[in-house]
Amino acid sequence: MRICAVDLKSNEANICLLESNQGLFEVPECRARKFTITDAASAEQIRNFKKQVAKLVEDYKIEKIVIRERPTKGKFAGSAVGFKMEAALQLLDGIEAEVFTSSEMKASLKRNPIQVSLKEVGLKQFQEQAFLTACAYLNK
Repeated sequence: MRICAVDLKSNEANICLLESNQGLFEVPECRARKFTITDAASAEQIRNFKKQVAKLVEDYKIEKIVIRERPTKGKFAGSAVGFKMEAALQLLDGIEAEVFTSSEMKASLKRNPIQVSLKEVGLKQFQEQAFLTACAYLNK
C-alpha cells in the first residue's frame, strides 16, 4: 500500500510518501516535499493546491491520503488556511483521505518505534511529522 501522509503547518502542507510491501517500508522518491498557499482568501490558490495534489496522487499511484490531526482550539490549534487545505484534500475525487488522530498515532509509535533517521531515508527535517504519521498509520 502506498500512502501520502500530510502534516499541515500554517499555510504549508508537508508531505511524505511511504509504501508498505510485505511488512517492509520504502520511501519512494517524490518531486514535491511541500505545498504552500500564500493567499488563503484566493479561491484560485485553493483550486491550484487541490489540482497539484490530485496530479501527485495520480502520478505516484497513491492509494490513500493520511492527514495528521490538529487541535481545533487552544495554543496549538490549526490555522484557518490549514483547515481549508485539509478540506481540499478530503474532497479529492477518486482517493480516500483520512484524518489520523494523535492518540492513535502515539499508541502505534509506542508499539512500533521507528528505527531509522530522516537522513537515512532521504527526508528533510520539516517532513518529520509527516513521516511519523505515515509510519504510525501503516503500523496500526
